[in-house]
Amino acid sequence: MLEIRPAAARGLANFGWLYSQHSFSFGSYYDPQHMGFSDLLVINDDRVRQGRGFDTHPHRDMEIFSYVLEGALEHKDSMGTGSVIRPGDVQMMSAGTGIRHSEYNASREEPVHFLQIWIVPNRKGVTPRYQQQHFAAAEKRGKLRLIISPDGAEGSLSVHQDARVYAGLFDGAEQQRFELPADRFAYIQVVRGALTVNGQRLSAGDGARLRNVREIDFSAGEDAEVLLFDLRPNELPLY
Repeated sequence: MLEIRPAAARGLANFGWLYSQHSFSFGSYYDPQHMGFSDLLVINDDRVRQGRGFDTHPHRDMEIFSYVLEGALEHKDSMGTGSVIRPGDVQMMSAGTGIRHSEYNASREEPVHFLQIWIVPNRKGVTPRYQQQHFAAAEKRGKLRLIISPDGAEGSLSVHQDARVYAGLFDGAEQQRFELPADRFAYIQVVRGALTVNGQRLSAGDGARLRNVREIDFSAGEDAEVLLFDLRPNELPLY
């Protein structure tokens, strides 16, 4: 089964400096039908004005990753990490026993557009850690590239959960069939452009839940960028 979550149905927060669309319940947006999916808790599609950002704030016992689409995101945290995240970069922060961090638009001229995604960890109280890796467009062109996994396979970032995340770029005749392991769920988020997934047309901002599906076909992309989450078969996150 493929259940589409249209982009226009997402929750919205507009603070002037921040325009954020929520695929799942977050902050003041609450929808009991969209409280996350398996261990995937948050997908926030954030646009931050130049020179603005999120002041220092805490997190605990959550796996949080940022995926930048346009611009540059500056990160600082209580572990002493300071970095700038640009398109192609993936940042993973395991909050564990507790961490404080800030995120700012690193540019005074251009906005930054990025996804912030939360995955519920499979154990609490781990030592906080920070990871960042660049995945070149060539690694994702016409195929799905593993970017996050439990064991850091294939040069991916590691996550404290039985979850895997893939990123792909599809345009024109490029296509791929993904074989989902038995007894797994999948979530697809189109982050740019449009493409066809198992015969269904999805556009930027659209998401899709997949249950009882073994083969996922990606085709007919129009400058499409997509994330695929391979997840445990739980309906809602356990947190």
